[in-house]
This record gives sequence, structure tokens and C-alpha cells, in this order.
Amino acid sequence: MCNSARVETPVELNPAQQDVLAQLGANRDERPRFDAVLRHQLRRELDDGLEPLVDLIDQRKDSKPGDSMFVSKHMLGRVMGCERRFVAEEAEAFAWSVPIARGTIAHKAIELSIHWRREPEPLVLVDESISRLSEGTDGLADWLQEATEVERAELRAEANDRVVKFLECFPPLKPGWRPATESRLRLEIHDRFVLSGKVDLALGQAEGDLAGKVLIDLKTGGFAPQHLDDLRFYALIETIRLGTPPRRLATYYLDQGRFLPEDVTENLLFSTVARITDGVARVLDLATEARPATTAPGPACRWCPAKSDCDDGQRYLSEDEDDPDW
Repeated sequence: MCNSARVETPVELNPAQQDVLAQLGANRDERPRFDAVLRHQLRRELDDGLEPLVDLIDQRKDSKPGDSMFVSKHMLGRVMGCERRFVAEEAEAFAWSVPIARGTIAHKAIELSIHWRREPEPLVLVDESISRLSEGTDGLADWLQEATEVERAELRAEANDRVVKFLECFPPLKPGWRPATESRLRLEIHDRFVLSGKVDLALGQAEGDLAGKVLIDLKTGGFAPQHLDDLRFYALIETIRLGTPPRRLATYYLDQGRFLPEDVTENLLFSTVARITDGVARVLDLATEARPATTAPGPACRWCPAKSDCDDGQRYLSEDEDDPDW
């Protein structure tokens, strides 16, 4: 991890860093064990739940025979909220922007910081991340190469803020903790459904049937119920992949220096299977126009692309404007 010329000195941790260690650490006798048959039970239940939906994949508009349906935590979170907003957003063409790119750049910089041989300087890490990702062949690389000076400046500033807060709040990650950033997970069901995503940060490892890994999502802003479901989605894929579930899930709010931890249980994993099945069914219902989309008015109505012709959304926004605290 380090060159031989560098001398390691003890690092004095601030209270936020000490809290991270307290939240994520656990003695061996505090870690749960899971039956090896659990992965097969979860896989079977997911197989059974998604099997009736396979034929609907080809009934989607613009779908080609044999196409796969990709399922992500973002898709599930959006469709389980306001379906009207989900449909409107799905109809919009995706375009990279500063708010979308900043998370990718920050996560890349955090990844570099773990393996950096020198003192990690946040802005240097951000610039290295932008440089590396600009050399790719994907849409982000194209956007970075064509971004204006103002967009690049905004991107550097916002990504730097996230990296600074991560380095302030997290203790230096030791190699023995097996840190992995942007760890990809993938699960294929019936060769037609692809569940996939990337975990911001994973620490630890399982030892046989003894759980030891912790999955961490890094967030800015405040709490949303969907944040819990995001990590549960990853925990399910990890359990079916490895056989032993993660020990703990933790959403970390960088702006607040606060954890939202949750221990993994069998009930949590089976409820996640049910949520995925329900979410996929909703997406396919909407994609095949089997029924009209439902609405769920709330604060997100302010940014919804369908708000101009959504009666429920307009009603919510007008009531919100009457609130003196709006």
C-alpha cells in the first residue's frame, strides 16, 4: 500500500472518525452466522416471483425479442414512489450534467485516496479522477471532454466538497479491512432479468458462515426511506453471490457526519425479494401500458417533469405554497 520510504505514524482520530469505528466494528462473538442454504432459498423465491413476468419483457415498447431487463436500486426507488413521475422521467433522454457527474467523480477520488501513496489532497484526487475518466469511451468521458470551463469548475468544487468530508469523517482505511470502492454486483435471473449496481464502499469479509462485511452508501443531504432499500438491494445480491450475507448496512450522510446503520437479517433479505418482485411488476405494467400510472404527491413534485399537467401535483404544490415555511 505504501512505498518503503514512508514512515507510518499514529493518526489521532477526531470524534466523527471514532464514531465510524464504533459503528462498523464488531468482535467475532458479536457477528451473526447464517445457514448455507439461505442463498438457495432467496434465489428460488426470486426465481418464482419473477418467472410470471418474463413474457412481459418482450411486450415493452421498442423492445426486441431476447432483450434483458436491467434492474437497479434507482429504478426500484423511483417506481415505488410516484409512478407518474417515473414514467415522465423514463421518457426523457438521459444527459450528463454537473449534479449527475459529481458523485461519479467524487467516488473515483475516494477510491484513489485509499491507495494513494502520498498524503491525500482532495482537490488533487478530484483532478486525477476527472483526468482518468475523461480518457474513457463512455458518455461521461464525452461530456467531460466537451464541458465548459464553468461546468468543470462547478464539478471540481462540488466533488471536492464530498471528498473533503469523506476524509474528515472516515479514519484512514487499513489494508486489513479489505476496503473496496465502487464494487460491482450483478445477478441474472431467468437469463432475462439483470440486477446490478455498485456499492460505494465495502469493508471486511465473511469467514465461512460468519458474517463480517459491511456495505456503505455515501450520501449528501438528508434522510429518505429509499436509502435503506438501496443497501438492502445490494445485500440481497451479495448474499446470493457469496452465500454469507453482509453483517451490517450503513448509509453515511457526509453533510451531517452521521450513520444510519442496519443489521442484516433473514427477514430483511426475504422482504427485499418481495420488494424487487413488486417493483419489477410495476415497471412492466407501466411499460406495457397495462394500467395508468398512480401518483404520490410530495416534495419531489417541485422537480417533476410532469408537474405542468398533473392535477394531484399541482394541488400539492398550491397547498405547499400556502405554508408560511415553504
